[in-house]
Order: sequence, then structure tokens, then C-alpha cells
Amino acid sequence: MEKTYIFFGEEDEIFDIRYDDVFKAVFTRDIPASQIALSKFISALICREIKVITITANELPINNTRDRQIRFDISCRAETGELINVEMSLNPDLFELVRLEFYAGKLFTAQDIKGTDKRYGDLKQAYQITILAKGKFFEDDEFYHNLEYYDPVRRVSLKGRTRIITLELSKLDEIVEKPEDEMSFQEHWAVFFKYLTDKSKRNKINKIIELNEGIAMASEALLTITEDEKARFRKLSEEKYELDRQNDIATAKFEGKEEGIKEGMQKGKKEGQDYVLELMAQGLSYEEIRKKIEENKKI
Repeated sequence: MEKTYIFFGEEDEIFDIRYDDVFKAVFTRDIPASQIALSKFISALICREIKVITITANELPINNTRDRQIRFDISCRAETGELINVEMSLNPDLFELVRLEFYAGKLFTAQDIKGTDKRYGDLKQAYQITILAKGKFFEDDEFYHNLEYYDPVRRVSLKGRTRIITLELSKLDEIVEKPEDEMSFQEHWAVFFKYLTDKSKRNKINKIIELNEGIAMASEALLTITEDEKARFRKLSEEKYELDRQNDIATAKFEGKEEGIKEGMQKGKKEGQDYVLELMAQGLSYEEIRKKIEENKKI
């Protein structure tokens, strides 16, 4: 029997899957489409087939709807025991890469190996997977990175069991122009996340849906969202827009403050040198100049 997939029309209004709450709803619904989509997505990123058997989707505390740090992480376990944490980051943190390292470590060390019958060899692989919707975090032009502990001088891997996997959606300008059947599954997913709501790319998204079963299932799950959920997403999206705006302002202030300190130090140094030259031109001794500088500091 030939499979029939859902396709999006040019005028269809679609919720942006890059919003944390929509992303979580698509991949954690208690329906086969969501379960298949999550397994297929993770498989594409870790480059081998896995099947997710348990999912924990972190819920947003009702008294924390205005906490800009909240993210809907999807913590899950594969059939073969691997631990996986998946998240969508619409507005990545300034220190995002350090944050990912911290949570990858927590995920790996949360495993229980206490007891006489346990050993380090029993530790399962742990994956921290993050879609970075905005910003450029790595200097190269590659949108996909699979990071592990590594000696960069001798080019030797630790062969450890933790991985940090990222998709940078800001690096897809050339990839989106490729024919759909020439894209990798990783490229399919990245283009789907970034361009799903772009009506000018609707035909491309439909072709990707036809080629990629996981994305077809994610699209099906997206269309099962209820009217009540849509209303909640709209409200959360409005709040998130305002919080993202505030976060951008705060980040700009932080970066501006650092730049201001540097400029101030440079300006202060120059002004200090000019002041000393001026005092020297007045014929003051070294001791008199030192006293003048000390008095000037107290003002």
C-alpha cells in the first residue's frame, strides 16, 4: 500500500516549529507520528538508526512563564540504552557552547554505576542535541557539528561516550538551494526547521516531506495540534517575543559594556598621558606631578 503524506498549501498558516513549545508538542505527543518523527530525527543526527522508547518532556512551571531561560528539553532513552537530550534554542545564549558542555556532562554522569556488579563500561552513550535557530557559533560554514573529546594537536579522539551535536540554522543559505533529492537527511531536517513557515519555500518543504519519512511524521503531528493548544501557543509566542526582545537588549548592553570598558581604558590612558605631559610642560618636578595625579584621583 502506497504511503500518503500530508502536504502544506501555499496559503496554509503553520506554527513556527522553532518555538520551544511547538517543537515539544510535535515530538512528544502520544501518537505514532510523534514517536517515529523523534526517532528518525535523532537517527539522522547521530548517523545510525535508533528507536526512542521513553520520553520526558520538561513542562513549563505555571509561575515561570516569564523566565527567559526556560526551554522545553526533551529527555529520552533509546531502545539500546543511549541517553539523549534534545532542545530547540530559538535565541541561543551568549555562552551557549559552555552551557551545552555543562548539560552534556550532567546527562552522562547522571547514570547510576554504584554497586559491585557495575563498572564504567556499563555507562551508555549520552547525546546533547541542540538546534541553534539564530547566530553563528562556529567559525566554519558547516551547519552540522558532532563534537567529542579530542586532542587537536595529535588528532586523537578520546573515544568517549558523550557527544554534543548542533545544527546552526543560520548557515543554510546555499543548502536550501540544493535539489531535495541531493540533500542529506541532516540537511532535510535543518531546512524543514528553518523554512517551514516561509511560504516561498512551501514547494521545497513538500518535496522534503515526500522524501523523508521522519519529517512527514513531524508534519502530521504538527497538524494534530488542537485549537486550545494553538491559542496557548499564540499567547506564549507573544510573551516569548517580548522576552526575546528584552534578552537582545540585555545582551547588547552586556557586549556594549565590555566594549565601553575597553574604550574607556584606552581613552583614560591617553588622557592620563596628556595630563602628565601638561604638568611636565609647567616645569613641575616628579614628586609634584605625583601629588597632582593623586589629588585628581580623589575628585
